[in-house]
Amino acid sequence: MQTLHEREEVMTRPSEHLIRDLGNLDGDIMILGVGGKMGPTMAKLARRALDQGNITKRVIGVSRFSSGTLRSELEKAGIETISADLLKEEDLQGLPDVKNIIYMAGHKFGTTGNEHYTWAMNTYLPGRVAEKFPNSRHVVFSTGNVYPLVPLAQGGCDEQHPVHPVGEYAQSCLGRERIFTYYSEKNDTPVTIFRLNYAIDMQYGVLLEIARQVYQEKPVDLAMGHVNVIWQGDANEYALRSLLVSQSPPTILNITGPETVSIRWLAQQFGQQFNKQAAFAGEEQPTALLNNSSKAHQLFGYPKVPLNTMIEWTAAWVKADGQTINKPTHFQERQGAF
Repeated sequence: MQTLHEREEVMTRPSEHLIRDLGNLDGDIMILGVGGKMGPTMAKLARRALDQGNITKRVIGVSRFSSGTLRSELEKAGIETISADLLKEEDLQGLPDVKNIIYMAGHKFGTTGNEHYTWAMNTYLPGRVAEKFPNSRHVVFSTGNVYPLVPLAQGGCDEQHPVHPVGEYAQSCLGRERIFTYYSEKNDTPVTIFRLNYAIDMQYGVLLEIARQVYQEKPVDLAMGHVNVIWQGDANEYALRSLLVSQSPPTILNITGPETVSIRWLAQQFGQQFNKQAAFAGEEQPTALLNNSSKAHQLFGYPKVPLNTMIEWTAAWVKADGQTINKPTHFQERQGAF
C-alpha cells in the first residue's frame, strides 16, 4: 500500500453484502458534502457496487467544488456532481428530490474563534435539509464526541449511554442529531444517526499521526491514552448500508473498530516497523473518548480490514513518504476545543 491508486482500489472495492444491500434499496443516492475527506471514496464505492451488481441507480455528489480537480475526477468515475453552497437557500432548493441521502456536510476544525459558522453548518443547515427532504431516507454523519470521556474499564459508550458533549463542536453535533430527530418524528422521515470515530486512511488519521511521530523520533502524547479506529473503506460501506436500517425515530449507530487501542502500544508497534524506539510525553489518563460499536457489527459484520493490517499499511506509507492531508485529528483533545 504505497500509492494513491492502490489505496483507492482497496478502499472502493465493494463487498457482496454492499452490492446486495444497494440492490435492495429503492431510489438514487445523493451525498451532501462529498468534497470532504470521506466523501469521494464513498461515492466511488457506491458507484462500483452498483455497477458490479448491474443496478441502475444514480450516485450524485454535492459540494461547493470551489477548487481542485475533484469534480472532474468524480464525473470520470461515473458520479453526477452538483456544485452548491448548501447555506444558500437557492442552491439548497435547487437540489433534486432523491430517495436516499448521506448527510456529510459539517464543520469541525477551526471551530474555536469561528463558533457561529460551526453552529450554522452543524445545526441550522440540518434543519433546512430535513425540511427540504422529508420523504427521503437519511444517514446523518455525527461523532463519538457527543459522549463523555469514560473509564477504560467501561469498554466505551454504547448507544444507550447518556450523551454529554464537551466543547462547542461536540455540542453543535448533538444539535445536528436533535434537529434531524425532530424532523424525523414530525414527518416520519427515516434516519440513521452515524456516530463515527476514528476513520483511518493512509493520508490522514490517528495511526498516521502516531506513525509519523515515531518515524521522526518525536515523543507521542499520551493525554488521550486509548482510542477506537476503523478503516475508512469499512466506515464508508457501513454508511451506505445504514440507509436500509434508517427509521423513525432514528436508528443510532456507533461506528468504529472492535478494539480499545492503546496509544502506547500503537507507538511501540510502529517502532518495531521502523526499527526505532518510541518516545512518550505525559501519562495515560484513567478516562478516554471510547465507543462500543457492537450494534453496528451485529448488523453489518466486523470490519474487513483488521487493526494490524492498518498498522502495516500506514508504516509502509510513511516509509515511502506517501502523500498526506495536513488535517490533524486532534484526538488528544480532552477539553473539546477544535
